[in-house]
Amino acid sequence: MPVSPRRSPAAVADSADPFDAEDAAPPSPRTGARRAAPRRGADGRLAQPAAAAPDVTAEPAASEPAASAPEPAAPKRKKAAADKPVKTVDKLAKLGLTRSIDLVLHLPMRYEDETTLTPIGELLPGGIAQTEGVVFDNEVAYRPRRQLVVKIQDDDGEQLVLRFLNFYGSQVKQMAVGQRLRVRGDVRGGFFGLEMVHPAVRVVEADAPLPQVLTPVYPSTAGVSQAYLRKAIENAVERTPLPELLPPEIQRDYLKPLDVPTLEQAVRILHHPRVDSDEAALMDGSHPAWTRIKFEELLAQQLSLKRAHEERRTRAAPAMPRRTASDADALTTRLYAALPFTLTGAQARVVDEIARDLTLAHPMQRLLQGDVGSGKTVVAALAATQAIDAGYQAALMAPTEILAEQHARKLRAWLEPLGVTVAWLAGSLKAKEKRAAIEAAALGTAQLVIGTHAIIQDTVEFARLGLVIVDEQHRFGVEQRLALRAKAANAANGARDFQPHQLMMSATPIPRTLAMTYYADLEVSTIDELPPGRTPVLTRLVGDARREEVIARVREAALTGRQVYWVCPLIEESETLQLQTAVETYETLAAALPELKVGLVHGRLSPADKAAVMEAFTRNDVQLLVATTVIEVGVDVPNASLMVIEHAERFGLAQLHQLRGRVGRGTAASVCVLLYTGPLSLTGRERLKTMRETTDGFEIARRDLEIRGPGEFLGARQSGAAMLRFANLETDGWLIDPAREAATRLIAAYPEIVTQHLARWLGAREQYLKA
Repeated sequence: MPVSPRRSPAAVADSADPFDAEDAAPPSPRTGARRAAPRRGADGRLAQPAAAAPDVTAEPAASEPAASAPEPAAPKRKKAAADKPVKTVDKLAKLGLTRSIDLVLHLPMRYEDETTLTPIGELLPGGIAQTEGVVFDNEVAYRPRRQLVVKIQDDDGEQLVLRFLNFYGSQVKQMAVGQRLRVRGDVRGGFFGLEMVHPAVRVVEADAPLPQVLTPVYPSTAGVSQAYLRKAIENAVERTPLPELLPPEIQRDYLKPLDVPTLEQAVRILHHPRVDSDEAALMDGSHPAWTRIKFEELLAQQLSLKRAHEERRTRAAPAMPRRTASDADALTTRLYAALPFTLTGAQARVVDEIARDLTLAHPMQRLLQGDVGSGKTVVAALAATQAIDAGYQAALMAPTEILAEQHARKLRAWLEPLGVTVAWLAGSLKAKEKRAAIEAAALGTAQLVIGTHAIIQDTVEFARLGLVIVDEQHRFGVEQRLALRAKAANAANGARDFQPHQLMMSATPIPRTLAMTYYADLEVSTIDELPPGRTPVLTRLVGDARREEVIARVREAALTGRQVYWVCPLIEESETLQLQTAVETYETLAAALPELKVGLVHGRLSPADKAAVMEAFTRNDVQLLVATTVIEVGVDVPNASLMVIEHAERFGLAQLHQLRGRVGRGTAASVCVLLYTGPLSLTGRERLKTMRETTDGFEIARRDLEIRGPGEFLGARQSGAAMLRFANLETDGWLIDPAREAATRLIAAYPEIVTQHLARWLGAREQYLKA
């Protein structure tokens, strides 16, 4: 997949807009050293790819010996404490390095060129250089602060000052007068001429040879030096065999077209690239050695997820026959007849996909994704009726009380007239109400239980739980989803490895590359069509200088009978400051708009108070609702037709799109005003520009993946076997299809090779994504 070209820094809004955008500040120029392939963390940024630490008790594979400390290059020194080696091993474990193969696959994040020497007389301030000279002065100075000042002179008589603000006594002895030092660091001008502050230093003999390869710089952690890591990794590379595991036909069909080296060659190239290596390819990750590593990693990920999918099919789940449309007594048939609308084609399609899964005797693990307002709740309701028709209970868990209560209100309106008992379980319930809900779930009199995390409390039991529905699934951790699934034990009827069917819902569409990688173990259903009658939302970008115009627009909308949201800025650093800002905004707007009833809702309100404010807004007793992002999902007030998002530049694309989805739910023309403060960063400009250009959630998700990486989409899936350390989905997506195909063939014909490949790449980190 070709790299998308960077967009031109055009103005966010043009003069055709009623609200003109302010000029954004130009991005700062960026400089970089010679680097290896960029690695992206869960948030998509270039980061130190520290893998999840393996189980230190796991035995290494026979062909992959356990990691051990390297032979010291310098003379042995007296140990400071008897447990020092253990501490070093613990520090390596933080990097995920417990086996030799872990060290082998701990690849450099960048390189330093130590293959040349620059005479001191040719050094230039502002550059990074390596030079050599003999110490002629060594002094510990105390003004203006304690520091070690070492002066060296090269063979031409040119001098350089080395300054160390933090140093040990051993360093003073190491750099004694008469020693020849090879130093590398940033050159700068000082009071006594050119100097380096805290350069890398080595004592060398005269005419000591220079390395012929680039020097690797590895991701590390406090207390583990680069010198130690380099020696440990070098030892591991030399003693760890890397046989080709892939059978000849897989190599022929998938590796040969890539024109890549063997895995052993790739590893050696990346740990010690020759000085004449293609610098650009090493920097952008397009070098054939990187391509081989990324293919192997993607293959391991695909194997892990596909094997998890296959293993899940061996477990037991309740078979839920689908009642036919001609069966007038079927709950599903009666719900279809009672709905005041007709399903869209996309809704009908995904209902069929889910219904087929529920008829099977192995657990469904399906992700239902759909844009804001696409109608996922009714799909969940129809799945629940199929479970109830089969004699099982269903449970729906949502991350916030506002969202959970919204589901409860809607599902009760649909199902209770049909004779279904819906229980509501949340932290805000009074003790008596909570006991009644828990008892109804335990006795089975509640056929559908809806709630927040309260559902997974130890005191909650189900009589016959057969279907688990998790909304906004990425907001829950693996443990929370597993805890809800464990509530189905009473429905097992003695079956081993029993688990209920699971439907996960997300209003954040998953880009194709993510669906093919991190979600490869799930079946995915997509609602890609909005119900008829939804009015498109017009998005305007407005500079903060025009705030008074926005307030006038709010007054105008409210006085014509419409309702308005005013979303306060996201302040990630401080929840207290965010609350303070919300209160101040509420007071300012209430004073500026005395003719309107203004409400305030934020995360610090008690659930009961939150519910009361939302209920008043739903009844139109409140015309202007000032809110933090607690209204991001689940709020459905069709009469609200205007939303103002303050400091919109602080929000992510997915969050802006979710917030915008709170308006446009009725028949009135709706507007979302993105109120921003300039100057904008390049990323902030791109986000706002995207919001103005499209309301398509899938396109927004694709652009969000480009801007911020996969972290926002993954949630709990950022850990475990699925995480990628080397492959970048934006630039390496073209490798996914061949890796998927190869994984499918290996699982079908070579189970032993699958096990070996997973042991090599994942080791004890191989945790199948069970939730």
